[in-house]
Amino acid sequence: MKKNILFPFIFFLFQIAYSESVYHIQIEGTIDLGLPPYIERIVKEATEEDAKGLILEINTFGGRLDAATQIKDILLNTELKTIAFINKRAISAGALISLSCKEILMVPGSSIGAATVVDQSGEKASEKVISYFRAEMGATAERNGRNRLIAEGMVDEDVEVEGLSPKGKLITLTAEDALKWKIADYLVTDLDSLLEKTGLSRAEIVYSKINWAERVVRFLTDPMVSSLLISLGLLGLFFEIKSPGWGVPGTLGLLFLALFFGSHYIVNLANLVEIILFICGVGLLLLEIFVIPGFGIAGVGGIILMMAGLYLSLIGQLKQVSTSDFSSAAGYLSLSFIITFAGVLLMLKLFPKTTIWKRISLQESQDKDEGYIASRDYSHYLGKSGVSLSPLRPAGIGLIDGERMDVVSDGDFIEKDKPIEIIRIDGYRLIVREFPRKRRKKNE
Repeated sequence: MKKNILFPFIFFLFQIAYSESVYHIQIEGTIDLGLPPYIERIVKEATEEDAKGLILEINTFGGRLDAATQIKDILLNTELKTIAFINKRAISAGALISLSCKEILMVPGSSIGAATVVDQSGEKASEKVISYFRAEMGATAERNGRNRLIAEGMVDEDVEVEGLSPKGKLITLTAEDALKWKIADYLVTDLDSLLEKTGLSRAEIVYSKINWAERVVRFLTDPMVSSLLISLGLLGLFFEIKSPGWGVPGTLGLLFLALFFGSHYIVNLANLVEIILFICGVGLLLLEIFVIPGFGIAGVGGIILMMAGLYLSLIGQLKQVSTSDFSSAAGYLSLSFIITFAGVLLMLKLFPKTTIWKRISLQESQDKDEGYIASRDYSHYLGKSGVSLSPLRPAGIGLIDGERMDVVSDGDFIEKDKPIEIIRIDGYRLIVREFPRKRRKKNE
């Protein structure tokens, strides 16, 4: 009786001690820069767990070239047995990822290839970008013992492969053709048959999932979300500059910009250079607004540095980007500025009418007709002219009829030593504006 219990128990312990595992990663949809950190984490975890292999189940039309290149480097640098399981298609960047694996298995009816780089309009990218990606594909295929010319022909239609593809035709292989030309190693119908073909039939599949942090990073680095973060950040800074002290708009603006740069830093789109450029740009702009009168070199330089920091953060590593990446970054940055400009106009028009504004501002006026008077009657100053003794942003000092007085501009910034006139009196507040150009010439 004891033997009947002991032997199964020993066999169970033996199975646990010598169990094998193979990790599984699903690659589908658009390949973006949030994918490499996820794959790097799974590769590291599989290595630490002494896994027997790593399966990448691929079904994608492609995506970013720099993201695919990062994934390629991760796969080529690992000692794990990497297996590309092409379930339906591995197009463009997906083809590079597949060629980076030590073994390629395909489902009948699936395809691999069509890896030429195109821009947003679908036109072929520059020869420089094509040459770079052609070399990446060829070297990767050669590294894993596959036909270099076929891999290069997936990128450049000028590459001719005798018996397969004439010059002028881009190479895309069906599963059967890939097996025939030794790009694929086996044809399989499912994961079970894949494990059988690769000698991993005893292995247990460990299905990996993207964690919440990686999911958040991928969401924040989505181009449309990135554009929105930039807009909200700039809007927050704009309204903070327009209001006294430091409050909620500035804090939220910095938070949105921190989310933008932080997420892009994690996926290697932004580095310290881009972040420093943006911070320096903000510093110069604040210096121009609060210290230096007028708008000159510091203000223009600040705007240029801010735009450069944002633009470069949308592009990524220059050596791995295509023409489409440059145009995409410019398009999304332009979209951010359009949203920001529209937001400024909308807030300036609608915010004073909101409940929040009514709660924090004085809505009742004390008119002279109702018996209210200021401690001093300024009504006789209406229409008088003078000169600004300090920059008006919007408040400052003006010289009216030889008397220094506190004045407030009617919205626009007025530089020092500019002719001004009082256009409205609100209690003790003297509202001024700079002389219109035509009137100034007439007075002269």
